[in-house]
Amino acid sequence: MEVAKGKSAKKAQKKENAIVRYLRDTRVELRKVHWPTREEAWNLTRVVLLVTISMAALLGLLDYLFSLELKGLIEGNIVAIIVAVVLLAAGALGAAIINRSTT
Repeated sequence: MEVAKGKSAKKAQKKENAIVRYLRDTRVELRKVHWPTREEAWNLTRVVLLVTISMAALLGLLDYLFSLELKGLIEGNIVAIIVAVVLLAAGALGAAIINRSTT
């Protein structure tokens, strides 16, 4: 019985030491981190907001254009059909060029 209690006490001590070691290592790593100044954080925030708003506007515009094109195709508008054929041909040509240059 004494041997079993001794082993479990050592296991508990090792687990505690592992947790303490983890916390110490975490604190050491956090000291190595370069924390941005208030001005750097504000500039990075502006960049993120600008990119987010720009991408949202671009995706909204593309969605609107694709919906107009699809509406024209459904209605049988000849201009929409020609635009779709040209876009498909340009896409196929672009894919062929990209595929050829990578091989």
